[in-house]
Amino acid sequence: MHHTRKAAVTAAALLAVAATAMAGCERGSSSTASSAGSPESAEPGCPTVLARAKRVVKKAEDVNAPWNGPTTGPTAVPDKTIVYIAQTLTNPGVAGVAQGVQEAAKVMGWDVRTINGQGTPAGIRDAFDEALALRPSGIVIGGFDPKPTARQVEQAKAADIPLIGWHAVAAPGPSADPELFSNITTRVEDVAKISADWIIARSDGRAGVVLFTDASIPFAKRKSDLIKKELATCSDISLLSYEDIPIPQANSRTIKVVSSLLSRFGSKWTYSAAINDLYFDHATAALRADGKGGAGAPYNIGAGDGDPSAFERINGRQFQAATVPEPLSEQGWQIIDEFNRAFAGKPASGYVAPVHISTAANSGGALSWDAEGYREAYRRIWSE
Repeated sequence: MHHTRKAAVTAAALLAVAATAMAGCERGSSSTASSAGSPESAEPGCPTVLARAKRVVKKAEDVNAPWNGPTTGPTAVPDKTIVYIAQTLTNPGVAGVAQGVQEAAKVMGWDVRTINGQGTPAGIRDAFDEALALRPSGIVIGGFDPKPTARQVEQAKAADIPLIGWHAVAAPGPSADPELFSNITTRVEDVAKISADWIIARSDGRAGVVLFTDASIPFAKRKSDLIKKELATCSDISLLSYEDIPIPQANSRTIKVVSSLLSRFGSKWTYSAAINDLYFDHATAALRADGKGGAGAPYNIGAGDGDPSAFERINGRQFQAATVPEPLSEQGWQIIDEFNRAFAGKPASGYVAPVHISTAANSGGALSWDAEGYREAYRRIWSE
């Protein structure tokens, strides 16, 4: 059975690696890793790793993904209001989840308001203050680290307003510090590992890689560190550069950085991974200006989000070959379900969506990825 996908809506979205490869990686800096094998060698330097990577990538590319989330829970608690604080609505992932929250809340008969934090610490604090002033039933921390808003988090706790995060802390599920009823995300370890494994598998264990991250977001920094760690398991994979570009600055900095990378590495740069697809949106102009073909190297994978523009690039073979999409709409519905559990005095569901890889070969031309049947499952739970 081929997976049925739903079009999302855009808004306005290793730690243990070789010291020679990773030393001195700071904001905007790069590092060069030597590889033990020659790119021209008959066999890669990591045959065992390569074989395993090909197995797990094949499984992750399977389009038959039936719903394996919750099927039981409390019926809908009436008359609730939710405020979704967006880190920035220019982040398509944040915006896509906001859309899912709006859609699911409408089914519940709840009111939702989205406040844009504009991608700055001051903007996010102001948005949180505005949210608290509305005295909502619940608040979503949409894609930002809640630690800089510790005062507001404490105010929410004092007002008995449950908080649910999306990509707010590193791990899925309930969080004690900061106190979140639940944090909705795929497992960062799984996303990072499968992204690196895709590079290992597709390159047959030989690649020169550039990695893009936003180290100001702990979740993103951890993801890129884990990608480094997995890439380092294959000795013929070279990490050419580690580029730290804050997401709110991606539109202004990525083109210049990519142009510089092309000048420095030329044909040695064959693959890229980024903690968010949007880096490749901004990289396109520089790659095209350098004469690169959209379907050729560097082959780019987004280790997160899978917004509609990423699918458009992938389906059109325009400077992005793959993404590890978050099921954005599905996660918006999960946020509403988790709030309903909180309001009913029940524990969080504990559900974590499995990882998936979308490419032009398996996307079916769709603009998003969600598991089959989640809307129907949640509707049944809320109406029983």
